[in-house]
Amino acid sequence: MRQKLLMLFSLAASLMVFAATTRADPVHGIAMHGEPALPADFTHLPYVNPDAPKGGKVTYGVVGTFDSVRPFIVKSMRTHARGIVDPEFGNLIYETLMIRSQDEPFTLYGLLAETVEWDEDRSFIQYNLNPAARWSDGKPVTADDIIFTVELLRDKGRPPFSTRLNRVEKMEKVSDLSVRFTFNETSNREFPLILSLSPVLPKHATDAETFDQSTLEPGVGSGPYLISEIKPGERITYTRRDDYWAKDLPIKRGIDNYYEISVEYFLSETSQFEAFKKGVFDIYPDGSATNWARGYDFPAVENGEIVRKEYDRKTPSGMYGFVFNTRSPLFEDVRVRKALMLLFDFEWANRSLYDNAYTRTRSYWDGSELSSYGKPADAREREILAPFPDAVPADIMGGTWTLPVSDGSGRDRKIQRAALNLLQEAGYRIAEGRLIDAAGKPFAFGLMTQNEGQEKLAVAYQRSLKALGIDMSIRTVDDAQYQQRSQTFDYDMIMKSFPSSLSPGAEQINRWGSASRDNQGSFNFAGAASPAIDAAIDALLNARTADDFRSAVRAYDRVLLSGYYVVPAFHLGKSWVAHRSRIAEPEGEPPLYGYYLPAWWDTTAAR
Repeated sequence: MRQKLLMLFSLAASLMVFAATTRADPVHGIAMHGEPALPADFTHLPYVNPDAPKGGKVTYGVVGTFDSVRPFIVKSMRTHARGIVDPEFGNLIYETLMIRSQDEPFTLYGLLAETVEWDEDRSFIQYNLNPAARWSDGKPVTADDIIFTVELLRDKGRPPFSTRLNRVEKMEKVSDLSVRFTFNETSNREFPLILSLSPVLPKHATDAETFDQSTLEPGVGSGPYLISEIKPGERITYTRRDDYWAKDLPIKRGIDNYYEISVEYFLSETSQFEAFKKGVFDIYPDGSATNWARGYDFPAVENGEIVRKEYDRKTPSGMYGFVFNTRSPLFEDVRVRKALMLLFDFEWANRSLYDNAYTRTRSYWDGSELSSYGKPADAREREILAPFPDAVPADIMGGTWTLPVSDGSGRDRKIQRAALNLLQEAGYRIAEGRLIDAAGKPFAFGLMTQNEGQEKLAVAYQRSLKALGIDMSIRTVDDAQYQQRSQTFDYDMIMKSFPSSLSPGAEQINRWGSASRDNQGSFNFAGAASPAIDAAIDALLNARTADDFRSAVRAYDRVLLSGYYVVPAFHLGKSWVAHRSRIAEPEGEPPLYGYYLPAWWDTTAAR
């Protein structure tokens, strides 16, 4: 009897410990590191005008086409209409469980999920839906909708939606308005936040059988707008719902201000800008230094109908440049890649082509505290990289490495000599004005470009390479071919941009992780497969403190730089936007991640 009592007591104690470790208080927001900046009783986001007038309209302009309003499937991965679920224009039709703050590195606040519960180890997360949440047909959003959605996207969705349940051990319906996800050993500390950005679809109004097919039939969503007009490949128009369930929530005050939102499609950047000049659409984010400096000499600017604004960037630079496909034998040797990196004459290109508007990119997180450039590795970085002693050279580890600065001639002999030395070490030599290998085969490869802007920079690079006997051909292809060949890694070299944020996470696996190297459709354009990269990604995903996270990202940055996977081009220290004068934005400093279009409004709506 006494033994049975002891066993029961031990079991009860174990259950109490288990309950203590799995029970959590509901919270209004969650952050990757630290706590959310806004309290539970916040009245509105700090970067909006809570009293912005409602009404009027805005038209956006984009390059491309569309043939579907279903952004969650493989068939319309790159051809779905903008605005359905959109990081730039807003999630107009389908909403996510939580919303990312634009003014914090990685913090989420509740939307469909009024509150969430999780534990210190992030072994689970529970979403408690807002009882007021409604679909556009008036039916409530329920726990069944969440479960239906994640299972449907697992079976018929596209990455990354299709893989999210891979990290889930158990999914439980706690009540009609609550769902708990318990994670397995493959999860990490970021994953609960990623899962929280999942969209939710209506179970009662979604045909699971045909879900993987493209469609132009508007669906039922919980978002603030309805699709009111579709012209495939040309235009899609949204009209704001008068009965939108979340319009008075603090998280939504000062957002979704237009009565009507349209997105116009154009075949090229040239036709897009010409249409903006003629008043076809209202807001033009300009990514061209040359166009910003020289392209606005037309009446609408002179008479004040169009205003131009510059914004200082507060976020990391990202990496834009010429990407080596290391799957090609020509680019297997890191010495070859480093030599070709040396031969890009940034100073000549920046002065001759861009009026010195750009800054050379020296880190994947240039301009932020996450950058390793100019900083010696700390103890935590060295610990992460210790198992890989050859992964990072001493100068990059010590923070003394830098990119070469040329004399601006396009033929700096000192730099050419350094590049040739590396190529000779790799088995190449110059014969009759051409670089050849030991078998006499010329060093020749192709560069695939997407538009005139890339081609202009490519020609400058081609000129520098030719001086050392390297034959780089350039081929500019249309958007469809560019995407198809990008997804199948059918190129020697390609020009790509790798955006970066203050909270890099699981997306890095798809860009640089060994597991993504041979997965067609991944963003591992360089074909990287390095144990040191994988270890650094794992370290940043599982960092528990802001300091450890910063160290992990810097270690990761050092490994990427050491691999010379990309010839770094440049970045802008500012962002530029031109827009119709009737469009207004909140006063004061824009948020951390830059101007936020969903908080802008039409001033004519107040008249």
